Amino acid sequence: MSKQSPIIISVGGSIVIPESGIDVEYLKKLRQLLLREIKLGRRFIIVVGGGSVCRKYQKAASAIVHLEAEDLDWLGIHTTRLNAHLLRTIFRDVAHPAVIKDPTAKLVWKESLLVAAGWKPGCSTDYDAVMLAQKFGAKRIINLTNVDAVHDKDPRGDKSAKAYERISWKEFRKIVGSKWSPGANAPFDPIASKLAQKSDMEVVIARGTDLENLRAIIAQKPFKGTLISS
Repeated sequence: MSKQSPIIISVGGSIVIPESGIDVEYLKKLRQLLLREIKLGRRFIIVVGGGSVCRKYQKAASAIVHLEAEDLDWLGIHTTRLNAHLLRTIFRDVAHPAVIKDPTAKLVWKESLLVAAGWKPGCSTDYDAVMLAQKFGAKRIINLTNVDAVHDKDPRGDKSAKAYERISWKEFRKIVGSKWSPGANAPFDPIASKLAQKSDMEVVIARGTDLENLRAIIAQKPFKGTLISS
């Protein structure tokens, strides 16, 4: 195993599967980008979320019966696992043969890429990304989402929302709060944020569909988005 820490990328499920369906062209380009980076000696951990597909399952079940938070979480977790199998399949030639579902389990990882999914109720895949970063000694997580940056308000509903190029964990956690809600659409979930702050990690929030920007982030060059740090 390389001494260099792997690059952790948390991909929102709605980037992989927007409302229009699985984004095949995006996945092709993502594969090309990461394969080029792997040839340069880099290793990656990709953690995949559930996104809009998850919320559709949650909404459908909730329209029929009252669901406990744990049940809503499990619907989301299994959605992330399906999305993760899709990613592992398209990276089969360079990926670890199994999707990681428990970030605390013992793992022998020799391949260039590892794909992980949801673990247990009470948090999102952002938390799993932080756990895996701790496990493999990474101090930065790239979080690919459907917004350009962290804002003080939801930019999709308020045009006056202010974007941050950089924000402290203290200020960011004031925005996202401290409680987890199944299906929540925060840039980085509150439970993961607490652990990332405690672990003195950095998190980059950036639009997932901008792959040239992702290339810049990987190379640690100037990028469009928000850096969250202590």
